[in-house]
Amino acid sequence: MQYHKASFIGQERSRKAQLKLFDYTGFAMLTYTVKQDANGFSPVGEEMLIGKMEKESNALLFLCDNDGYAKAQSKPLPKEKADEVYKKMLDDGFKEYRGQIKTVS
Repeated sequence: MQYHKASFIGQERSRKAQLKLFDYTGFAMLTYTVKQDANGFSPVGEEMLIGKMEKESNALLFLCDNDGYAKAQSKPLPKEKADEVYKKMLDDGFKEYRGQIKTVS
């Protein structure tokens, strides 16, 4: 797929993830919209899997696709708050992503 087309589709998917994560955290940043593979470019997947990264006393929450590409991420949250939101999202039907999250540095 051409980069432009993959980017357009990926932006739509990532914006949906951003808005959904915003509903839970009050802030969400758009991250990946496109991924590159052996066939060229493809948009991030439609899936919205919840993932979490902890560092010291904070945690970041992510909405990822099946390949672990983060489409949206929260700002750093205190671990207790992140755990509370994470549990709420799981209770609301989000599936958990357990692999390596690919996010922008």
